[in-house]
Amino acid sequence: MTHSQTTIFSARKIITMCPSQPVATHVAVRGDKILGVGTLEELQGFGKHVVDHTFADKIILPGLVEAHSHSTGGGMWQFTYVGYYDRPDYTGKVWKGCRSFDEVVAALQAVERTMTDPDAPLIAWGVDPIYFGSEKLGRAQLDRVSTTRPVAVIHMSIHLMGANTAALHDCGITEQSTVEGVVRNDDGSLHGELVEFAAMGPILDKYGFWDALTTEKAIRNFGQEAFRAGCTSAADMGLTDFANPELEANYLRATRESEFPIRLLVSYGPPFVRKPFVEAVEFAPEIMTRGHDKLIFGSMKIFLDGSIQGGSARMLAPYYFQDGHNGAWNATPEQVDEQVYEIMRRGYQVHCHCNGDEASEAFINAVQKALNRIPAVDHRAGMQHAQMLREDQFKRIKALGMVVNFFSNHIYYWGDQHYAKTMGPERANRMNACGSAVRHGIPFAFHSDCGITPINPLFTGWCAVNRLTASGRVLGETERISVRDALHAMTLGAAYTMKVDHLIGSIECGKLADFTIVEEDPLEVDPVRLKDIPVWGTVLGGRVQKIPA
Repeated sequence: MTHSQTTIFSARKIITMCPSQPVATHVAVRGDKILGVGTLEELQGFGKHVVDHTFADKIILPGLVEAHSHSTGGGMWQFTYVGYYDRPDYTGKVWKGCRSFDEVVAALQAVERTMTDPDAPLIAWGVDPIYFGSEKLGRAQLDRVSTTRPVAVIHMSIHLMGANTAALHDCGITEQSTVEGVVRNDDGSLHGELVEFAAMGPILDKYGFWDALTTEKAIRNFGQEAFRAGCTSAADMGLTDFANPELEANYLRATRESEFPIRLLVSYGPPFVRKPFVEAVEFAPEIMTRGHDKLIFGSMKIFLDGSIQGGSARMLAPYYFQDGHNGAWNATPEQVDEQVYEIMRRGYQVHCHCNGDEASEAFINAVQKALNRIPAVDHRAGMQHAQMLREDQFKRIKALGMVVNFFSNHIYYWGDQHYAKTMGPERANRMNACGSAVRHGIPFAFHSDCGITPINPLFTGWCAVNRLTASGRVLGETERISVRDALHAMTLGAAYTMKVDHLIGSIECGKLADFTIVEEDPLEVDPVRLKDIPVWGTVLGGRVQKIPA
């Protein structure tokens, strides 16, 4: 398509997410922009055009936006998958899950037998011991795979890891270690479980884990996985050291390819840059200018706590259900107070990883303290994950002008475990409370956190609408939302939380011509079928992209 040619796409229905014209039958596109939306007769006034009937029997939606993911998820597939659930990869192939520690060990043993280099580490990912009872993954299981080859298995959450004796010794993790998160047995010996990034760091660094996740191939794989789920944009939430010229070059080369199928909305992460925090923030203006139409910078991402199912989220009293322990800080509230201030005073949008309600409280407090010190109109400070918000916290979020991005996939993947093991019934029933956000009028999105869970906005929307756990339990019926609200959250709502709603999120004049093409009308199907609607493909900047069979 040239910039002088106007194409008018016809459809069975166009859902625009624009209140002034919520539905239409045709949309006119010139170059990468939308000229207008309406009837064919109304759009013919734009002059010479061609009418494209490719979507005449289909539904056009604004391009779906994955509101919190990591392009590093595309690199995870170079390692062995041993997660609990069957999972599709970036090609559409479905990998079978491992339903016990014995199955995990057997899968790793099979891979180990094929490895020719006796010194090469065996890295795997996706395991989550919470499905297997109270036992944790460590040396007891992984020494069965090998006593000489380093073996390390990253949890599904990425916040924990199990390692065998060889890996621990190879990376200098000993009984004398004083690093928080190095788990020990009752007799003081190393268990093999490592909790959070300080404890996992020696293994991740020595075996080049992060570098392996940010190759050009990894970025391309992520783009394909998001495209297959119907996304035209995906938020890449701050795990990459963009101050590293080699990694930055990988992102620029991959995303500039004409065939790269999505836009990456990058949240620069100062905590992951190998510079002191303020120096990393000062480096941001240089980073922010290096993007282009498919690599869009704008916000910054920081961390507070860990993962709920991993036992490292920070909770308010009574803390974790049944055993009453609490999680770990990746940054203390005092550190985050200063981080939020340093980011906001420079005019950048800040996002913060908050799983537990104590972490959420700390971020709310930090934003309030920053706003008491500086003016920050339309700051849209974003709480990421926001899984355990209470009613009083919603009220403060609304008053402070914050936005929220819920990890709604947790309802399905870990809802039963949260109900019985981590939060208890009351708190689990209000987790990822999209219904409360609607009632309070708080702008919100929801997400998969890929590679933690598979990227698929229609599935994530299904979780928020139906709130069904893997066992079929309805977890908090009053927090269900309508399909229309879910569509808003995965399009214009997600765009708003990332401050790109002037570019994407709705189908209206002047915005980028990014559309998702589906076979059925989400507003007409039974809500329980939302996740099953077939995606035909997308249009990215006016270019039609069909998902291969």
